[in-house]
Amino acid sequence: MIPTMIVFGLVFGRWWRLTLPFAAVVWDAWLLADGVMGIELGLIGAALLAMANAGVGVLVHQGVLQGYRWLRRGSSRRPPATTAA
Repeated sequence: MIPTMIVFGLVFGRWWRLTLPFAAVVWDAWLLADGVMGIELGLIGAALLAMANAGVGVLVHQGVLQGYRWLRRGSSRRPPATTAA
């Protein structure tokens, strides 16, 4: 279910400070609800992996956002086209 956390990071990447810990909590709750894991030390590792996977999505989201801003900023700084008389 790694793609699930990556998509989670992609969608909510704008609010990355909330997305990463929330991904860890949701992932652990999901593992507990499905009975995949019990309350054990391995949940900490699962939470860290969920944060890492969501972090990949957040990085892609932030990269696309910065690229869009860079392109938008660059287009507004171009000199106006001059017409030959």
